[in-house]
Amino acid sequence: MFSAVVRSVALALFQGDADPPPPRSRWLRFRPPRWQPLAGHVDLVQVADILVALLLFGSTFSQFVGWNDEAKLPVDDQLLFLASAAFSLPVALRDRWPLGAWRVAVVLLPFALWVIETIRPGPGDPPYTAAMTVMYVLVAYSVAARCDRRITIVVWVVGALAAWIIHPDSMAVVTVIVTVALLFGYNVRVRRNATARLVEEERRTRLAEGAQAVLEERARIARELHDVVAHHMSVIAIQAEAVPLKAAGDPVQLEAGLAEIRSLSLEAIAELRQVLGVLRDQDGRTDTAPQPGLDRLDELVSNARAAGLTVRVGRPEPLGPLPPAVGLSAYRIVQESLSNVMRHSPGSTVTITVEHDGHALRLRVANAGGTAPGGTEGAGQGLVGMRERAALLGGTLEAGPVDGGGFQVTATLPIAVAATEETT
Repeated sequence: MFSAVVRSVALALFQGDADPPPPRSRWLRFRPPRWQPLAGHVDLVQVADILVALLLFGSTFSQFVGWNDEAKLPVDDQLLFLASAAFSLPVALRDRWPLGAWRVAVVLLPFALWVIETIRPGPGDPPYTAAMTVMYVLVAYSVAARCDRRITIVVWVVGALAAWIIHPDSMAVVTVIVTVALLFGYNVRVRRNATARLVEEERRTRLAEGAQAVLEERARIARELHDVVAHHMSVIAIQAEAVPLKAAGDPVQLEAGLAEIRSLSLEAIAELRQVLGVLRDQDGRTDTAPQPGLDRLDELVSNARAAGLTVRVGRPEPLGPLPPAVGLSAYRIVQESLSNVMRHSPGSTVTITVEHDGHALRLRVANAGGTAPGGTEGAGQGLVGMRERAALLGGTLEAGPVDGGGFQVTATLPIAVAATEETT
């Protein structure tokens, strides 16, 4: 307990420091004209403190001079000047160094009170002047608003003890005035700290929400990676098996088939590098190529046919403009559907139907039973990714087996909603 009291007194008198000045409203700061020698913004609070300090100094010095002329034992004018500074200098310092201003007041006030007791008329009255009251109230408020609670308590105790020593009869009034000033400043400090904590919590919440959005986006990119790589790898694997059989020893066909495999491999590597580039870059800045759309449907069909599938396509000519998000999702859904057919039902016949009525894009990818055994079962992420792509656009996707064997994927992707979201 005793050590805590000593620590608090040491903070108030020697070691402690105040918080930095709070941010000013733009109404309390202004930039002077360019022809003025002042640089930067001018703080109106500090200007007001200087003006109040000058006013207190002038009124106090004038009052002291009048008292000194009538005093029986007048003092030197330089002492009057120093005593007047005791009531004005702390006010000029209170915004930049509130605790320092209070320490200056504590050091200079005994001397100023001695001057007042020496020269003032009417001995026995309280030695407090209006300037002294204004000065100490302003300084006490600044300390309570910008300093630790322990320092504020020490300032209150010092003020109460000083009032009891200087003039016991007026101690109650002085203590009430100092207490009100300190309580008001302490309330301002509490509210300011609460506001700062609220702002900090909001900032942390925004950062957490941003981090969550990044994680969700990266999860979406991971599914994108699955769509791209799974399709290309399926095509490459089937091509690697089909090319030697189709070539039948013909070096020209073999060379053409290997060239096509190489082209697919390079495309897969390029798309893989693109997605991984986004994953590596914390800010998402990377050199990305334009995303594919249904204008590249023929490429998917050609790759599937080269892999041994019989693909029939039904679509309007021309297809008409599509929002990029709809075109990309449609492309990925068809790509994943063909990849699944290659993996689970190689050699089958696939029918791709595309319909576009201006309000929604409808896709249907259906296949009959394959002519060769299917591969191993996947992780099921392909269908999950297709459903999420459709749901993201406000559409629907259904997938399941059909009568007579085979599998069918149907998707409806609204166009008007996607176009509105991209323009907002």
